[in-house]
Amino acid sequence: MAREDEELLDIVDAQDRLIGTGKRGDIHARGLMHRSVHVFLVDTQGRIYLQKRARTKQEYPGTWDSSAAGHLAAGEGYDSAAARELAEELGVEAPLQAIVKLPASQQTGFEHTVLYVADYRAARSAPTPNPEEIEEGRFFSEREIETLLADRPEEATPSLRLLLGEYRRHASPDREKR
Repeated sequence: MAREDEELLDIVDAQDRLIGTGKRGDIHARGLMHRSVHVFLVDTQGRIYLQKRARTKQEYPGTWDSSAAGHLAAGEGYDSAAARELAEELGVEAPLQAIVKLPASQQTGFEHTVLYVADYRAARSAPTPNPEEIEEGRFFSEREIETLLADRPEEATPSLRLLLGEYRRHASPDREKR
């Protein structure tokens, strides 16, 4: 079993209340509810940095995903997990703003998910993708993401469409700039 499968995660109920702890691989195999974060790193033009997941990833290898994402470790809070994932995956430290919390569902992989926005202007460094996690990455306009999702949906994680919709509803800059 891969080390990733051994990570301890909190198991939660439909209201995101802690009901236990388990190994990531077991939690996924059994479809148990747990927690995750996604971060959109947004530049001054309103473009969103997307990462192409490494081909070695167990879930959705080689597909485009949010700037940074990951599970909350057992006992970890959403805010600290978002900052950790952004630093681990892109080497970026930037202020984060939680914009929406999504309930666990099949579409989120049975994960209660908080979507954050990180302002690239306030980042201390440029994104430097971690090659163990990310094959490549770049900034996309919302229109480019829409085109990707419409023309080549198999090249994106299933949750990217949901996350983009929630971003638009809660935090998207002036739509005229698109």
